[in-house]
Amino acid sequence: MTHSKPYRIKTINEGYRLLGLQNPHHPLISIIDVANLKSESNVNAVIFDFYAVSLKRGCDNLLYGQQKYDFDGGLMAFMSPGQILRGEENGTPPDLRGWMMFIHPDFLWNTALAKKIKQYDYFGYATNEALFLSEKEESIINNIVDNIKLEFNNNIDKFSQDVVIAQLELLFTYAQRFYERQFIARKITNNSIVSKLEDLLNDYFDNEALLSNGLPTVQYFADNLNLSAKYLSSMLKQLTGKTTQEHIHEKLIEKAKDKLSTTELSVSEIAFGLGFEHSQSFNKLFKTKTKQSPLEFRASFN
Repeated sequence: MTHSKPYRIKTINEGYRLLGLQNPHHPLISIIDVANLKSESNVNAVIFDFYAVSLKRGCDNLLYGQQKYDFDGGLMAFMSPGQILRGEENGTPPDLRGWMMFIHPDFLWNTALAKKIKQYDYFGYATNEALFLSEKEESIINNIVDNIKLEFNNNIDKFSQDVVIAQLELLFTYAQRFYERQFIARKITNNSIVSKLEDLLNDYFDNEALLSNGLPTVQYFADNLNLSAKYLSSMLKQLTGKTTQEHIHEKLIEKAKDKLSTTELSVSEIAFGLGFEHSQSFNKLFKTKTKQSPLEFRASFN
């Protein structure tokens, strides 16, 4: 019987034991050939207390949350500590190929990468928002990973950490480049998402029942578009130059201007009607975005 509750793995050594593997060469960073993963484990959901980066082919049974993730091509996925990785009951397919890298936060301690790694949004993407790689891109990534393996499989010295950190930064920078290429390459699909977001924004601000819940959140639109909040914002930033939050503010100011110019509602009534709990917050946002207060805008319009 499998465990439905996610199993928390605190150390890389613990992860190796769960997978039936010998201890890694280094306790804080390791790379596993996924062909060696054991499928008979009775744990089908895990939470890592460390970063996990993977590049896999031939897998169609991994889940992130409730969404299925198809690894038939060469795909990269990034997980930060605390995320849940689930597998279906069929276990690991026999043709699974690729690697999985584990990086414990302690390995990054007192390095610039310890802070910088939190700036890579793709560590917050859902698994179904993985990075699709061309053959050339996959070769570039695999060469970097080979250099990392070579370094920590040899005798570790005082330069080893610096060398590996430099390779990791290079890996993450290439991943950022390839993700931005992916947003552009999928422009038709992504433009459809932009249109759906516009419809959702209009529906929200035109629906008094929804507005009674207060201002819409980025997570609200991400959920309705079946995307993670970070992926949606990253994609919008590449396509439109604005994040999801900026799109929300833009629509909100548009609706506010309409009410200020076509109704005699007070500023407070307009603020509450747009979902603000306090009119002062509305005034501050309006002035930040338009360089005018709501009353100044109304006066200039009239």
